[in-house]
Order: sequence, then C-alpha cells, then structure tokens
Amino acid sequence: MIRIAAVVILFVLTPILAWGQEHKLQGFDNLINKTWIAEGEWPNGLVFKQEVTFSYDLNKTIVIANSKGFTNKDQTEYGNRNHGIRQYNEANDRVEFWEFDVFGGVTTGIVVFNGKDMYYQYTYGDNVFTDYWEYINDDTYKYTVGNYKDGQWEVIYLETEFKKLENE
Repeated sequence: MIRIAAVVILFVLTPILAWGQEHKLQGFDNLINKTWIAEGEWPNGLVFKQEVTFSYDLNKTIVIANSKGFTNKDQTEYGNRNHGIRQYNEANDRVEFWEFDVFGGVTTGIVVFNGKDMYYQYTYGDNVFTDYWEYINDDTYKYTVGNYKDGQWEVIYLETEFKKLENE
C-alpha cells in the first residue's frame, strides 16, 4: 500500500518538479547577472565597443539586456546605448527580442539556441542579419555578426569575443 502511494505521488509530482526546474530562457543562464565586454572593428573602420549586462525579471519570464556603447555617430560619447528584452512567446513557440536604442530605433527578431550557442536573427534595413554568440567557455563567447543562411555565412561583418567582466 505504501509503495503504491509512493508511486502515485512520484507520477503526480515529477511533471510539476520538472516544469519548475526548466524554463524557456535557460539558454541565457550563463550570461545572467554578469557584464560582458567586446571590442572590434567594422569593415568601414568604425570601432565596435560594447558592454552588456543581462538579468532575469518577472520570475524568469523575461531577460533584460542593458548595453553600453557609443551614443553618437562620431563615436566620441560612450554610455547607455540599448535596452533589450527577450521573452518566450508561447503562441509561436520561440524566443523573441526587442532592442531599443538611444537613437529612437527598435530592432526585433528571434533568438535560437543550439546547446550553449545563441543565434539572434533580425531584419535591419533590407538585410537579414545574424548575431552569433558561440559558447567557448563560461567566461567567453565568440561573437560574429553577418548574413547567415542555410547553415553558412554569406558575409561576415564583425568577429570578436565577449568576455565576462572580471570579479563577477
């Protein structure tokens, strides 16, 4: 009798416990509550410099990404540049993002996870871009921006690394 009760409890509680342990944004777990810094150069010679801090909010139903970067076209002012939100859209069964910038723009797209790697896919102007965060280790991601189609890069505009800020 006790064994049957234990089995019944196990079958009832296992799905509840499993649901509580897994969430649709867990691909961001390694980034959360850390600041990530990258520097590089675009093909036109402009400098890419960015600091991104990620955090969960609303019981892990959204990820907030606050970014610092150049805040003017001349790249002479550096400060808060973007405020981003990532959220799982249950109706479409995908992670979507919104990235609001200091210039009044908003970029929207999707995030696709492949293990610990992340692909941000979005339209900017007339082009479809991909930002690829390739997991190297818990402190480093290789970061690639370009046009990615059918599993290969057609054009790469930027390659650098995001490194975790020390002491975080």
